[in-house]
Amino acid sequence: MVAQENRAGRKTPTREELRVWRSYMETTGRLTTLLGSRLQSTSSISVADYEVMLALSEAPEARFRSSELASQMGWERSRLSHHLGRMEKRGLIQRVACADDSRGSEILLTPEGADAFRRCSAPHLRDIRELFVDALTPEQLAGVAKTVDALSAHLDRIESK
Repeated sequence: MVAQENRAGRKTPTREELRVWRSYMETTGRLTTLLGSRLQSTSSISVADYEVMLALSEAPEARFRSSELASQMGWERSRLSHHLGRMEKRGLIQRVACADDSRGSEILLTPEGADAFRRCSAPHLRDIRELFVDALTPEQLAGVAKTVDALSAHLDRIESK
């Protein structure tokens, strides 16, 4: 099937391109769901909790301003704020006044949050190996890396317009 132009003059995806797209979406959805359910069942930590804790664990001084954390994670600020409230109630993170801006706050892991992150990371990383890495040859993994890098660079160009 040959790509057809739409009214804006852009080519629509071919049947094969749509098949690849759908396969990609379905497979990444299955992978994400399975990883998330395993993480939740082994540690009571959600994927969203893990993403926040991972970002904080890798941050300079293990803390972020809320707006920086939202940007780093690609989340809307309101979504992050609501999620941080739930994590704070569970004792995983703490909001502290920002030293250089009295209007802002910084987010950091509590000792309980850091411990929960350490405990859930090893099983989660084993699951990533089993469900993702082990499914691919080293050459295929390198191909995935190139593909993801190309997609990311393409999206960066589009978002910067």
